[in-house]
Amino acid sequence: MTSGYRSFGEQALHYFRREHEQVAREPVAGPSAWLGAELSRRSDWIEPLDAAEIDELDGARASARATGRPLEELRREDFPLPGLARRLAGWARELADGRGFLLVRGLPVGRWGDGDCALVFWCLGLHLGHPGGQNPQGDLLGHVFDTGEEAANPHVRRYRTSGDIAFHCDLADAVGLLCLRAARRGGASRIASSVSVYNELLRRRPDLVERLFEPFLLDVRDEEREGRLPYVPIPPCRFARGRLSTFYHSDYFRSVQRHASAPRFTEAERTLLDLYEEIADSPEIRLDMRFEPGDVQLLSNHRVIHARTAYEDDPDPAHRRHLLRLWLSFS
Repeated sequence: MTSGYRSFGEQALHYFRREHEQVAREPVAGPSAWLGAELSRRSDWIEPLDAAEIDELDGARASARATGRPLEELRREDFPLPGLARRLAGWARELADGRGFLLVRGLPVGRWGDGDCALVFWCLGLHLGHPGGQNPQGDLLGHVFDTGEEAANPHVRRYRTSGDIAFHCDLADAVGLLCLRAARRGGASRIASSVSVYNELLRRRPDLVERLFEPFLLDVRDEEREGRLPYVPIPPCRFARGRLSTFYHSDYFRSVQRHASAPRFTEAERTLLDLYEEIADSPEIRLDMRFEPGDVQLLSNHRVIHARTAYEDDPDPAHRRHLLRLWLSFS
């Protein structure tokens, strides 16, 4: 990977450098404390692109192609977007300081083709933040589709299967997904405000919230290396200056129990994990969205947890679900 981007490990260390002052013992307020039931009746989180903006993206696409450089060597200046600059800055603020997610709609993926879609998506990422590695191999642009691998295998990252994916965060400040092709059936993106989940947990079981500020062991799975422990301690929640930052990963917190060297969950810890996910998955809290080709979903991994429902693909390989993924840092 080019030295201009953070490695998987460097990006994770940056992501986990979260301020912390104290346990939040009162509900956390602000735009990131949204409820899915309310937002499902609104569309202000959808950002449609108009014809002039598509034309500007077309021009920037041509400019980037003319450089002759591969994606990882492109710079923000190679993809000029003066007309979209203010809107892009607003999207970045929304992710870092606002609601924590948005959906950009209308990229002409059918006209551009997969290669140019990857170029445009990558360059949009350069305008929003700093792309980084998504695995120890240094992959910067991820491809999300069903590879036919077994979803139950703990060494398989579930995005490479068609199975459901439990609530989690990725190891970067934000994650972006561009839909090239949607599933034949299913595959909805399910998101929830981690702030609202915390507030509801605090209301129901205030005795449990303090445990979220102490480390849980995270199973490293396919990132295991000889001579290293197969898990790392990560505190899910940090709270400072009135802002709650959350890292949650249901599958990887739970699968650590497969290691004999890991301590067993206490009854309170099992109750906490079960209740946290029950709250996140409740109709009042969660927001479901089905991607259309040309949609770009952008999520903060500090304020939003995300999941996916299982899906059924089209039998024709040319029409099977395929998303592109970026992990972004904001500083």
